[in-house]
Amino acid sequence: MVVVFIGDFIADLKRYFLGGDTADFRYPLPETVRPALAGPAISLGGGGPDVEEGIQWMINQVRGGTHSATKVDVVVIRTYGNHDYNRLISDMKGVNSVKTLIISNRNDANKVEIVEKVANTDVVFFAGGDQCQYIRSWKDTKLEEAVKSVYARGGGIGGTSAGAMIQSEYIYDACASSEEGIETRNALEDPYRDITFTYNFFRWRNLHGTIVDTHFDRRKRMGRIMAFIARQIKDGVSKSVLGIAISEETSVVVDRNGLAKVTGRGAAYFVLGDHPPEVCEPRTPLTYHDYKIWRVPRGDTFDLKNRPTTGYYRRSVKKGRFDSDPY
Repeated sequence: MVVVFIGDFIADLKRYFLGGDTADFRYPLPETVRPALAGPAISLGGGGPDVEEGIQWMINQVRGGTHSATKVDVVVIRTYGNHDYNRLISDMKGVNSVKTLIISNRNDANKVEIVEKVANTDVVFFAGGDQCQYIRSWKDTKLEEAVKSVYARGGGIGGTSAGAMIQSEYIYDACASSEEGIETRNALEDPYRDITFTYNFFRWRNLHGTIVDTHFDRRKRMGRIMAFIARQIKDGVSKSVLGIAISEETSVVVDRNGLAKVTGRGAAYFVLGDHPPEVCEPRTPLTYHDYKIWRVPRGDTFDLKNRPTTGYYRRSVKKGRFDSDPY
């Protein structure tokens, strides 16, 4: 597929926009052109091959159902890479246009031509990458506000891997760790070493009190998300935290009422810490008894707005070790 650069009337735009046509490239988009949106809807991908079903579900939610005549515009945001998503998403039902924006620094994230393009779209999708770079480049910028405005209009917000992790209220930002990030063994041995968090980014209504993790089954990250949860409670951020842990080739999609559904190949785990950890200190293995865990297979749901009080199993960590298989 040939890359088509948009906006020859502004030379600098050639650095930012990949793919799509120029028919709706106007600033600002007239209010009468915008379709009525039926969301908001969220799609959280666990990494690996994208779950097309989850992205299509989000698009259908926003446009009012699978049989709606409404077509929506989609913008893909990333800090580097190509326009592969253009082909994937443009073939989906109900899509009017798809464009990829490369926004790699705060200066670009505040440019009016970039911000208005995001504000005037109907669905925003964040590609995978590095959540630390995303936060440093986009947090507290006009781009952030533009994305929030899409959600407020009933639009869709999606992402995969790092692009999903930045959607939760509490974000493991990986800014103090290596490129690979912290994994289970190190997180349980010392829940403070090289583990940092970011707060007050997007804060979507149906994801209050959550922390998202991805690549979950393949990288065996249960202990990692348990450490993240323990830290929020120990550090006084919240008295209760729900981890949303998503396997590869799997998505958790959330409708406007807070009902989450698992799509794709694998399962998602909803991990609740609702009391203080027994031991959560620097340079000390974690001890935390009785996490509540819901394993939700593909096709099943979890109500984020009215969280279930049954159906979970309990697992504990003592001196950095699981009491039994947590999966």
